[in-house]
Amino acid sequence: MDSNTHKNVSTYYGETLQSTKDLKTGACCSLEGMPPYSRAALKNVHEEVTNKFYGCGSPIPHALDGAHVLDLGCGSGRDCYILSQLVGEQGRVIGVDMTEEQLSVANKHIGWHMDKFGFSKPNVEFKLGHIEDLKTAGIPDNSLDLVVSNCVINLSPDKEKVFSEIFRVLKPGGELYVSDIFASRRIPQDLQNDPVLVGECLGGALYIEDFRRLLRKVGCYDYRVMNSSPVPINDKDIEAKLGMIDFVSLTIRTFKSDFEDICEDYGQIAYYKGTIESAEHSFTLDDHHEFITGKPMLVCGNTAKMLSETRFKDHFRIEGDMSVHYGPFDCAPFNAETKISGGCC
Repeated sequence: MDSNTHKNVSTYYGETLQSTKDLKTGACCSLEGMPPYSRAALKNVHEEVTNKFYGCGSPIPHALDGAHVLDLGCGSGRDCYILSQLVGEQGRVIGVDMTEEQLSVANKHIGWHMDKFGFSKPNVEFKLGHIEDLKTAGIPDNSLDLVVSNCVINLSPDKEKVFSEIFRVLKPGGELYVSDIFASRRIPQDLQNDPVLVGECLGGALYIEDFRRLLRKVGCYDYRVMNSSPVPINDKDIEAKLGMIDFVSLTIRTFKSDFEDICEDYGQIAYYKGTIESAEHSFTLDDHHEFITGKPMLVCGNTAKMLSETRFKDHFRIEGDMSVHYGPFDCAPFNAETKISGGCC
């Protein structure tokens, strides 16, 4: 994408789109994939905020009480206001966006939402800024438990800077939980510069293997897919432009940790205690790790780190350590119908 990307994106989301009805493609999803705890919180979000929501997933994980959270490209604030309820009055949510029109909607309803949630003071704030430069937005190093983003990173002209900033601001053990659009191949340059395709979250979609490479560049060697769904192209002109490129909406999580680049077997066993609210019977780490309460599960070293070195550590018991190595861990890979593959595990 060229240097005008920020201007074009801001115009598209600030002026061209007035509501979700103005979108030309199916990149922005329905409530279908939203978990019950998020769906319940959404009922308390102001209608004007939800009408200007342009996300493609539901990047809102479990166990957020008291957490400090950043939403990259928060737009009108829908996910921020869902997160505000889940972190509670002692938690904190920051939304960063470069589109003033969107932030004006988000800021307009802070008081309304705090009254609705029964909070004595706001636990959410919105900052004007670019997701490639969180220092200017005043976000310090190692300060956040969670960074989320909903169909925004694809809009950035410098995705490497975005991921570098994410891992700068996350605490050790902090989580990145993102929903975005990914492509089955690299997008040709002329399509990357098409304002409509960019605004519709297609022109800037990362080829999934380039996403993996970008994470490696910033020191992250393992990510996990939570769910996926093909993106329907509901406009014949756009479909003709795109040709044979397939798109998929993925929700992905990873953590700030020293992961190995493949799953390795150390004979470790994880027990889920059933103590996470709204996940009392089982907890889903990713698309091939569901932990049943009380049932032992053999896990790789990376998975053990995800459960024992993060905010989930009090909810799991890990038996074994990494002192004895048994070779590679046989872990089923993610594989979407679109043939876009996932992380190492």
